[in-house]
Amino acid sequence: MDIDGLKTFITLANTKNYTRAAEQLFVAQSTVTNRINELEKELNLSLFLRNNRSVELTLEGEQFLLYAEKVIELTQQSLTEITSLHQFENHLHIGCSDSIYEGHLAPVILNHHRKYPKDSLKITIGLSGHLLEQLQNGIFDVIFSYLPLKKKAFQCEIFKQDAMVLVTDIQNIKYEKGITRENLIHETYLMCNFALQDVGQFIRNLFPKYHQFALEIDDCSKIIPFVLGQKSYTFLPENMAFPYIKSKQLRMIPLKDFQAPVINSYIICRKNKLDLCHRIFST
Repeated sequence: MDIDGLKTFITLANTKNYTRAAEQLFVAQSTVTNRINELEKELNLSLFLRNNRSVELTLEGEQFLLYAEKVIELTQQSLTEITSLHQFENHLHIGCSDSIYEGHLAPVILNHHRKYPKDSLKITIGLSGHLLEQLQNGIFDVIFSYLPLKKKAFQCEIFKQDAMVLVTDIQNIKYEKGITRENLIHETYLMCNFALQDVGQFIRNLFPKYHQFALEIDDCSKIIPFVLGQKSYTFLPENMAFPYIKSKQLRMIPLKDFQAPVINSYIICRKNKLDLCHRIFST
């Protein structure tokens, strides 16, 4: 089983067409056919269902695709690190939720990069659940997530705690003196589930059961453009909302008869990278 065969399999799985796969790989269509046939022969499995116009993955093919993608990613990461061994003293592959990166991590990374130019930091932005999976599959050395992980090979600590604040566009002057829960459920609320933390459940419980939100998204940094210039409302981590409040784009609304919870973010590091993580991220 070679890398070219795995790359060809992944490309064909994505394009579902031998001709397009060959074009993307810059090889002859017969090369694609031969590589897939050799792979299926080696595995003793049918990876694709074929017809005259396209191909579809079999159930075994869908499972193998997950494996192939992990192998390619790990291989590319390893080769990158090996080729840069003499150029950099330390290597750290970081996964981070977008909102944690924007709210807390970006200035830490910038400061460290200026102070330690011989450290190689590779940063990938993603959703908490996906980051946890990739960490356990060996893709990352450390992640910043809204979900914790309790396993022996990793150390998990609270990274930051953010109070949640209710915000709306600065031009929306309604509820300047505060809002009640009853007021809120009759307004246009935009929902972020905060990676299914207790915070997300708390917000859902403010509204009637089976309430349909005008917009629902799983990354709170992506919800801000839908609040700006609109008469809508959402909860944001205070640290994320602050720049928009300071620049007079958003306004914070006081809560009258209920309190907002605190959201935790976590740093989860491989134990063999603890010293480097502590040097970079301890404040």
